Amino acid sequence: MSSDSQQPRPPEGATTDTTALLLSGARLTDGRTVDVRLSSGRIEAVGTPGSLGAHGARVDLAGYLLLPAPAEPHAHADTALSGDVPGPVPYAAEDVQRRATQATLLQLGHGATALRAHVRIGDVQGLASLEAVLQARRSLRGLADLTAVAVPRLLTGVAGADGLAMLRDAVKMGASVVGGCPDLDPDPAGYVEAVLEVAAEHGCPVDLHTDGDDPARLARLAAMAGGLRPGVSIGPCGALSRPPADARARVADQLAAAGVTVVCLPQGGCSGTEVRGAAPVRLLRSAGVRIAAGSGALRDVANPVGRGDPLEAAYLLVSQGGLRPAEAYGAVSEAAREAMGLPAVRVEAGFPAELLAVRGERLAGVLSLAYSRIVVHRGRVVARTSAVREYCDSAAALELPRQARPDARP
Repeated sequence: MSSDSQQPRPPEGATTDTTALLLSGARLTDGRTVDVRLSSGRIEAVGTPGSLGAHGARVDLAGYLLLPAPAEPHAHADTALSGDVPGPVPYAAEDVQRRATQATLLQLGHGATALRAHVRIGDVQGLASLEAVLQARRSLRGLADLTAVAVPRLLTGVAGADGLAMLRDAVKMGASVVGGCPDLDPDPAGYVEAVLEVAAEHGCPVDLHTDGDDPARLARLAAMAGGLRPGVSIGPCGALSRPPADARARVADQLAAAGVTVVCLPQGGCSGTEVRGAAPVRLLRSAGVRIAAGSGALRDVANPVGRGDPLEAAYLLVSQGGLRPAEAYGAVSEAAREAMGLPAVRVEAGFPAELLAVRGERLAGVLSLAYSRIVVHRGRVVARTSAVREYCDSAAALELPRQARPDARP
């Protein structure tokens, strides 16, 4: 299996709209204003305004910037939205499924049409939480693509035997990615070996959760995982900013040589970790490491807030990480999709119709004030967010707009 969805075509039961949809008057990041026609889940044509015939529905995108849709490479759907629950987090199947569904829809509304959720298996929950997330995935087909990473706690020694058997069962059940937290196992190297063995058996991608607080151990992990196909991601590596500069640089070079992708969490903090920092993205990028960015914990015990918004992650990569807006948005869109094994998306004919329209003219502006959004998944509009700003009567004399809307260009 070469991607989170396990197949290049839509999953069985997915809804792909075969009716043409015309997105008119959209602005692209290169400054052009275009019409975009969608059909059968793909971009059929891109042309100057008025040049494409509308054979179906039409959506006016004047005043919107049209972007490839972002993806969420590091979510925790089983624990999301549980921070306000009094007492222990409920792990009944219906509770987990409801939270996973609500969290996915929340992130879909922000623009993420594909999500990868790390789901803990073992302990008292066994495989129940995974089954609940997979059920949420089935119910969300046609709206968003949700896939699961199986995350066992222990995989080595006598205590790890059950975890290893359960990991194999999780893959057979439908988890399309093998993951885990080697930092929590008494034998981190043995844990990684076990994960890689199961991944090789089933042809699965690997996505490992590590703080990266031990540079030598992180380098060994990268060396072990290097070259595995269909691919290896690690993250969030929030503690990698702490070692001396020369140690960080050596690890960055080793990660680049291994060809792994680092999935950072710009908001800091994540389920199962006490580290609140973020990975040194500029250092890693300069060394040639592939960098993707995710949202991580979403209003759970690890983080009582969290928006699950890819544009917020991109904003933080600019404001805190020092990346340029285009680099930051690429980390939550192009690089995130690549890390998840998904096909590339560009606003060009022939590419998948996975798109996000955000009110605004330029990328830096929409990363700052991304209020109104229109989300397109498999060629149809699946979510809209419309924001209206109003001022009190004393401001009316200033003729302030309800919300700034750039004039449509011819």
